[in-house]
Parts: sequence; C-alpha cells; structure tokens
Amino acid sequence: MTKHVKGAEALPLNQILAGDCIDVMNSLPAGTVDLIFADPPYNLQLKGELHRPDNSRVDAVDDHWDQFSSFRAYDEFTTAWLKAARRLLKPNGAIWVIGSYHNIFRVGASLQNEGFWILNDVVWRKSNPMPNFRGKRFTNAHETMIWAGKDEASKYTFNYEALKALNEGIQMRSDWVLPLCTGHERLKDDNGDKAHPTQKPESLLHRVLVGSTNPGDVILDPFFGTGTTGAVAKMLGREFIGIEREAAYRAVAEKRIASVRKFDREALAVSASKRSEPRVPFGQLVERGMLRPGEELYSMNKRHKAKVRADGTLIGDDIKGSIHQVGAHLEGAPSCNGWTYWCFKREGKVVPIDVLRQQIRAEMHD
Repeated sequence: MTKHVKGAEALPLNQILAGDCIDVMNSLPAGTVDLIFADPPYNLQLKGELHRPDNSRVDAVDDHWDQFSSFRAYDEFTTAWLKAARRLLKPNGAIWVIGSYHNIFRVGASLQNEGFWILNDVVWRKSNPMPNFRGKRFTNAHETMIWAGKDEASKYTFNYEALKALNEGIQMRSDWVLPLCTGHERLKDDNGDKAHPTQKPESLLHRVLVGSTNPGDVILDPFFGTGTTGAVAKMLGREFIGIEREAAYRAVAEKRIASVRKFDREALAVSASKRSEPRVPFGQLVERGMLRPGEELYSMNKRHKAKVRADGTLIGDDIKGSIHQVGAHLEGAPSCNGWTYWCFKREGKVVPIDVLRQQIRAEMHD
C-alpha cells in the first residue's frame, strides 16, 4: 500500500523495506511520519561465549549486526540514524528508543545533541528476566526506553486517559512490569531456534502505540526485525513502515504480519483526554433551554443551592459568577469544577449538569 503525501512522492505504507536503515530513511519524504519506534543494536561487546552452570551455551546476541569496532563507531552510527529519523518526523512527531545499559546512555546523549526533546524515560521491568549465570553482577532485569519529541515545541500525542484505563484507573507510571517474549509469541526459525534474539513482546508495543499514537498515524521502525511494531500497528489500525536489512528477518515478519487481523473500528477507540473534548460553555445549556433562567441548581453535597441567570452565570447567597466561581465561594475552596459540583432536579431525581454537557458533546461527534 502506498500513500501520496502532498508535495512529496508516494509513502510506502505497510511495507517492509530492504536495505540499510539510514539510506532508506534518507530516501523517504521528509515530515511524513507521526512516530518512530527504534530498537537499535545494543553493541553488547560480548567477549566469547556465555554458558549456564550446566555448561550449556546461552543463546545470546552475538550477531554481526550488533558488532561495532569501537564506541566512536557506534556513536557515529547512532548520530547518523537519528539525524535521518528526525528529518522524517512531522513537526509534532515523537520517537521511542529502547536499549540496555550497554547503549541507552550513549543514545540518550545523541538524541539531545540532534535536537530531540526528552519527555520521559520508561523502565521496562521484565517479570521473567534471564538469570545472571556468572554471579558477578546483578541480574539484568530491565531495559530503558526514551520517549522524546522532535523538538521542545512539539505538540506530541499522549493518550493519558487511555493509559490510565489500561492501568485499572490509576495514572500510568514510568516503570512497566511486562514479561519477556516467550512461549507461543516467541517466533522460531526452521531449526526451532529463536528467529530473533531480541524480539520484543507485543504487550510493550501495545502500550507504546495506544499511549502515543492515534488510529491512522504512520509509525516507522528502522530496525524492524521480526515485525513486532508492524504486527501491533496493524492490529491497532495504525500504518507502519518497516526497514530491515536481514532477509531472514524480513521473511519471518512478512509471514507474521500477513496473519494479523485488524481490530474493528469500535474496538480501536480509546478513552479520550478530557482536555481534548470539545469545550461547552455553561451558557449554551441555558440558550438551548436545557436549563431555564431562574431554575435552581443544587450542590452535590446538598449543602448549597444557586439560581441560573439568563447570561449563563449563577447567583447564590452573596455571590454571582460562573458555575466554578460560585461553587468555590460557597465551599470556601480555591477552585471548583462546577460541572461535577452542581446538579438539577428532573422528575424528583437529582442529575449532574455534566450529563447535559455530554449530550451536547455527543451531538458534536455525530
């Protein structure tokens, strides 16, 4: 699938592009990507093989793509791909980069050097980490993700209410406890070995994409591997572009993504931020006759009441003003959300005025 971008050549959506990530990114039209998720080489600097206490060999990351001659070479590579990535982002775009202690600090410095604005670092705490077989260091039980805007002025996407809903109504924290990719989710090659040594769990990408993108957004993964980003993007109704130079990984990713079903439209909807909902002035309820001038409103705690005025203000005791000002004065509080504080009576029932606001908002969406 391709998408034509105004003033630019076609954008290769929902495709896995073969080649070096820097060259491929530089060939794509600038300012066309909403989010980048990058899982770059960790530069583990492994010296020799790693064995378990029973002398069996650990299937560690020793592939050629993770090997660099020096820290300087790795830094030059990091700077080059970040520069190419930033060029592709829309003005309000953002990037997530994941890494281990081997590389994430170097990547973080390069992000700032290239003009990105760091928003958060998120610790992915693995609920089932690999043990430290040598017993000479702590068990490495986490990886770090850096979330950054294209620049300080970027109006990045953050679906706060959706993440809160994912977390059973509690504000999402920056430490995420999720398991490693194991069992049926772990992809295997024809020999029964891991198809990719650092395959990320879909739960991790689900949280990233629900929290920082919207349906229809374009997500680029320059180190696509076996396609976790693409698989989750497809399920969640996002567009993706993958870049992967290893033919074996591309083959696994293409087969995997072909079997993925997109969620239906209703399932893709997430809890919207209250700040993003259309503003409804209280006076509009009066103009439309949903509340009448002279009608009494009652505080939720039943201690106070006030009358509606024709201009959308209230009058109560010795105070006149907005629904928020009058509520705050009567409660002796510095502020008050009048929408949740005031109620009206209909057929003997007390109803929050916010119900009327939500009726108007629902009409706006129709």
